[in-house]
Amino acid sequence: MSVGAIALPNPRCTYPERNAVALSFTINMTLNLASRGKKIRGLPKSVDFDLNGRIEVLKQQISENTKLPLHRLRLSTVDGTVLADGKTLRDYGVGGGTTVWVKDLGPQVGWRTVFIYEYLGPLFIHPLFVYYRKSIYGSSYSLSTVQLVAFVMVMLHFLKREYESIFVHRFSADTMPLRNIFKNSFHYHVLSGFLLAYFVYGPWHATDVISVKKLLSLTGLWLFAEISNAKVHIILRDLRPAGSRKHVIPYGYGFNWVSFPNYFFESLCWFAFALLTNSYAAWLFLFVSSTQMWLWAKKKHARYLKEFPNYPRSRKIYIPFIL
Repeated sequence: MSVGAIALPNPRCTYPERNAVALSFTINMTLNLASRGKKIRGLPKSVDFDLNGRIEVLKQQISENTKLPLHRLRLSTVDGTVLADGKTLRDYGVGGGTTVWVKDLGPQVGWRTVFIYEYLGPLFIHPLFVYYRKSIYGSSYSLSTVQLVAFVMVMLHFLKREYESIFVHRFSADTMPLRNIFKNSFHYHVLSGFLLAYFVYGPWHATDVISVKKLLSLTGLWLFAEISNAKVHIILRDLRPAGSRKHVIPYGYGFNWVSFPNYFFESLCWFAFALLTNSYAAWLFLFVSSTQMWLWAKKKHARYLKEFPNYPRSRKIYIPFIL
């Protein structure tokens, strides 16, 4: 390990420079590098790096050697702690001779790209079943009021999702594995796309009758949930400045009840939809999507409790006053 020069103030400098002490130094050390998982071609066995250097600079150095894009590289310590961009080796207690593990995450795709693509599915699939129902079901019939309202709900919901993906959401990571786009698309293209559309717009629901009171109540509940979900997303967006990875405790609308009101309001809007259509496909999608959001919420809630000692212990995770 070598220590660079320390720049001391010039004794002949005039006030206020005389009182200013500028310290600029580097502490270079040798780091061992090892592949975690599949062996990375071109990965050097060791590199010299500044203890005070930022993690993204070390990634850049490794990227130049391995020819892998930066977003495919994940650095971690021997115990699995991920070295985050914006921090230094000193922040993690990494010293000379320490092994930094390098993992190739494989082909990546942007989070925003994935969101836009997966929400496009229902926006194309539902109109297909509505406008070509004679060819699909083999009979000509008029849609019931329930089916027409359900169609409007689905289209507005996913148009809102697309708008938020483009203009509202800020992501804590830039990319995800390319394979995830197929898994995520199955959920939206198949479950809320083909399956939901096929059973909701079928001729067996064309004769469904609903009272005006029930229709207005469920539509009002759905609208409340959608607006509330959008409001929570805006609060979350404003908590994180553009380009920041900063984590803070969220407060405001819905957060006094649960840690993740956006998930709760999302489930609430699909609950209203399922009550309206009374379709097995709608209830199935509500169950699957809510289960997935519960798993996400539980994991993120545990991270909040670990990261923030002053996190409000009275908050439920997902459902106000219950769960």
